[in-house]
Amino acid sequence: MCLGIPMRVTEVDEASAWCEGRGERLRVDTRLLEKPAVGDWLLVFHAVARESLSEERARDITSALAALDAALAGETDLDRHFADLVNREPELPEHLRKELNRG
Repeated sequence: MCLGIPMRVTEVDEASAWCEGRGERLRVDTRLLEKPAVGDWLLVFHAVARESLSEERARDITSALAALDAALAGETDLDRHFADLVNREPELPEHLRKELNRG
């Protein structure tokens, strides 16, 4: 399984960027994206940036990864990692709602 890690750009050069996230500093290949700017958030897989992220989306993914770490450590109360989901009805993502409405 491959997990994407949200990382914030700290330095940029022609085809890569230095990024930091989850306690790690890494040189990331950015050739699959438009050139990022310092402060941008990227979703990184095996040192390759595959997607630009909003700060909110980066925070949500980071929280979900923290929940995974907590679950692997034996914690059972994971609600604090999913504050945006607690106490609300489940919703389909927008792209799936469109599919249902066509049928």
